[in-house]
Amino acid sequence: MTQSDNPLQTLRRRLLLVSSVTAALVGLITWYTESERIDEKVLAMVVMAAHRIPPATLEAHAQGKLAAADLEHLVEQIATDHFGIVELYDHNKTRLIEYVPPELKYLEEELKRGGHVELTTQPRYMKHLIQGEFALVVAVPIARPGGAPVGYLEGVYLPDQETMTQIQEDVMRTVAMVVLAIVLTALTVYPVVLALHRELLARSRSILRGNLEMLEVLGSAIAQRDSDTNIHNYRVTLYAVALGEAVGIAASQMRNLIAGAFLHDVGKIGISDNILLKPGRLTPEEFAVMKTHVTLGGDILRQSAWLLQAREVVAYHHEKYDGSGYMEGLAGEAIPLNARIFAVVDVFDALTSRRPYKGPMTPAEATDIMRRDRGTHFDPHLLDRFLPLATRLHETYGQADETRLRAILLLALERYFMKETA
Repeated sequence: MTQSDNPLQTLRRRLLLVSSVTAALVGLITWYTESERIDEKVLAMVVMAAHRIPPATLEAHAQGKLAAADLEHLVEQIATDHFGIVELYDHNKTRLIEYVPPELKYLEEELKRGGHVELTTQPRYMKHLIQGEFALVVAVPIARPGGAPVGYLEGVYLPDQETMTQIQEDVMRTVAMVVLAIVLTALTVYPVVLALHRELLARSRSILRGNLEMLEVLGSAIAQRDSDTNIHNYRVTLYAVALGEAVGIAASQMRNLIAGAFLHDVGKIGISDNILLKPGRLTPEEFAVMKTHVTLGGDILRQSAWLLQAREVVAYHHEKYDGSGYMEGLAGEAIPLNARIFAVVDVFDALTSRRPYKGPMTPAEATDIMRRDRGTHFDPHLLDRFLPLATRLHETYGQADETRLRAILLLALERYFMKETA
């Protein structure tokens, strides 16, 4: 989801898409099913026409009690009922009569290529499109109820256009009703889904706000252990956001960067005060203990799935691009991108800030020092993107008080966290 996406608009689009696709698919299935029923309806008409030759008539002909001419006359009458060709068979499947109206002789040649329908105890059919017209080649058994066939009628049934139009209109009417039912159902369900979605969003925002407050409180508690203020956390986080935007990192990565910037020194909770608050230079032994704060920080974050997103910065922000950093001695792009971004802005803020043991440098002085470490301490590409921004960022954030910085940072949190549940 992009930052400009509105979740409610996304929900509407998705519901519309699902409803449209469902209506289209069900409509197509209904159309196909109903189209198949056209054949069944036409076959039913054929069966009714075939029943005009009752079993007794064929039995009488077989017994010599009905003249062949009378049987032919009956077949001709059936042919007038939309039949193009009529063939009559006895119970041995021997053809007795074939009748083809003179004007439909062309059908015989067309149908020879399609073959005959098998004569069985059940009505059978094949569909044909002959010169653009629908035709059904059918074979219907002639039998008494529950008895064996005494004969068979095979023919080519040509329903009239009015009948076919009526049947097709019935099909389209059924399809339209099905599609309309789906649309009405979607419109009915939409307010319910929308209400549930809003409730879910409200709860998600509440949980997220709680997590962000925990992030801020925890970051503040860590910062106040060695600086008596949370202003460093706010400032360095805003610097990190600016550099992250300059290099175009994804919104999800930006959220990880913000969380990491807030909690970059969380491991200092495990460092004793006599080392953490020592006013002078640390001994090698003390510095070795101080370095473990990155490992401690990573261990602390593992206890929370939500806070774990900060781990890249927390665990690796003291690595150096040439591999001389700590704790793992990673080099180049083996160092996570967010950690490389944070390393740049953390040093810049440290150089331009007042500390008990030094005064603040100007942005120009700080960037001159940082240029010397291009490719050793810092990722060259990231440093090159940051240096043109440094003076402006310092003017905006470097002299702002804690209240102002917090207000600006809340806007960044809204942009990258709360927009996801807006």
